[in-house]
Amino acid sequence: MRVPLFRLLPWLLALGLVACDDAPRFTQAEPGEALGGGTATVNKRDSNAFSMPSANLSAVRRLDFSVGNSFFRNPWVIAPSSTTARDGLGPLFNTNGCQNCHIKDGRGHPPEPSDDNAVSMLVRLSIPDAPAYVREIERLGVVPEPVYGGQLQDMAVPGVAPEGKVRVDYTPVTVSFADGTRVELRQPTLQITRLGYGPMHPDTRFSARVAPPMIGLGLLEAIPEQAILDNARNQALSTGAVKGRPNLVWDDAAGRTVLGRFGWKAGQPNLNQQNVHAFSGDMGLTTRLRPFDDCTAAQTDCKQAPNGEGPQGEPEVSDNILRLVLFYSRNLAVPVRRDVDSSQVLAGKNLFFQAGCQACHVPSYTTRADSAEPEQANQTIRPYTDLLLHDMGPGLADNRTEFKAGGQDWRTPPLWGIGLTETVNGHSQFLHDGRARNLLEAVLWHGGEAEAAQRQVLTFNAQQRQALLAFLNSL
Repeated sequence: MRVPLFRLLPWLLALGLVACDDAPRFTQAEPGEALGGGTATVNKRDSNAFSMPSANLSAVRRLDFSVGNSFFRNPWVIAPSSTTARDGLGPLFNTNGCQNCHIKDGRGHPPEPSDDNAVSMLVRLSIPDAPAYVREIERLGVVPEPVYGGQLQDMAVPGVAPEGKVRVDYTPVTVSFADGTRVELRQPTLQITRLGYGPMHPDTRFSARVAPPMIGLGLLEAIPEQAILDNARNQALSTGAVKGRPNLVWDDAAGRTVLGRFGWKAGQPNLNQQNVHAFSGDMGLTTRLRPFDDCTAAQTDCKQAPNGEGPQGEPEVSDNILRLVLFYSRNLAVPVRRDVDSSQVLAGKNLFFQAGCQACHVPSYTTRADSAEPEQANQTIRPYTDLLLHDMGPGLADNRTEFKAGGQDWRTPPLWGIGLTETVNGHSQFLHDGRARNLLEAVLWHGGEAEAAQRQVLTFNAQQRQALLAFLNSL
């Protein structure tokens, strides 16, 4: 049955949009739009905006959040130590505390030329896939570099050599808008020096990754799997270039392949496994799921160094500590949006949709009724991501595969909280390797499936560019 347009207009206006062409026209904020994390959203806009518990968390459950925060924030120490609950750091590691990478629970950055260690940026390593490594590819998604493993660790305990040092150099790349405005981007070149265990495999592939923000992770975990698969199906049926694909990854606990959600290439299936692998790779800490130090066979000093495991073989990160850190990481709240009714923000939102950015940065979802945390069940959330892999073109390529992700593929990152990055972290560096020094540069690096959107943005005049940035900074 066809419904007359005059009957639809009141409904469309109530939602704040009227479709005059393919893109919606927003004239006012949508109901609840400022609450990106649903009722878990917090009204926080200062430098601690990413460190708050879900607003709907009870006082009793906030105690667990605080304890989890202490294990996330405070440093781990070298074994043996009188601090038995926090010992076992290393022997190889990138940092001694989660908060050092996820600064104030926010975004990391690439190292400055004067930095001794990369700290909040790590480098993934692998070699090309080969039939001899079928088991590694199935379980790890990659073939680790034979001597240095799957991640370069630039720090070590005394008596053990660090694996190497990381430096990033940049080459300028100029992009021009239709009105003649020129923007200088920077193309990074990764330099690995002072290798501690001899030369690497000649075909080693490198991927620099800055630590992403921690907010809203439990809500992303609560998005129904079918909603993510529907995103892929709908994009496959569309006529446009955007064709997102789910990553299919190994679940260590379940012992099978499942949907990937977390990490820059959606290489981890859930937050618990993400945390386990971070404890292992970033800090050299064992858990029940990964009960071994992150040393390769060639790193004999690493294998012989003392560890912090208990007398009965208990892992360095106990099951209870892991549970508390998981609870903390699930409940870091999304901050409230700002200026959602501003005419400039609404104009920028229209331009965002006009360029087609919402094809990958899908605005909203309803979380599962059976979410792992009851506070996150049945929430209308607005993360602006489809959690799918997209070919972003050669400009952003790391040429490193990860399970189903190709060398030019990246998972669409959520945009919520992005406008508070500088407030929280004191910088505005974006993308997987921090190459973009502001949001405009981040947009201009989009290629591949997003090239049409990038070209549309290049037609925007100065006023339109400011409106688009006002919208992004309101998120």
